[in-house]
Amino acid sequence: MISAHPDVRGNTNDALIQCIEECYSCAQSCTSCADACLAEDMVDKLRQCIRLNLDCADICIAAGTLGARRTGSNEQVIVATLLACEAACRRCAEECERHASMHEHCRLCAEHCRRCEQACRQAIESIDVTMASGTEKLISA
Repeated sequence: MISAHPDVRGNTNDALIQCIEECYSCAQSCTSCADACLAEDMVDKLRQCIRLNLDCADICIAAGTLGARRTGSNEQVIVATLLACEAACRRCAEECERHASMHEHCRLCAEHCRRCEQACRQAIESIDVTMASGTEKLISA
């Protein structure tokens, strides 16, 4: 879809496209994990996991949505959102890994979060963002 956009003209950023796909997949996984945590008998011990799942899902959706918009450019905001997504995925993965031996849904969610974290990092590295002055790079490839 992105390559068909008139402003892209076939010039795609494959790392960003992979990141968008991972963001949406991670959001789905985190939402499902939060729901599964709510069904566990020990739900009181999973409050932080649920919170981080939901936070991560929201950030992933936002990052995927911003990354998919190709009309015009807003690289600095995209990079800032990807940085937030990377951090949310890392934090969610760490929490889910604490419960992975007891809950399969947490193990699977942690795997999705780690993949998304890595995809965000690669997408950030692929975006050349210059500061307002035009001389300094926010992110260098």
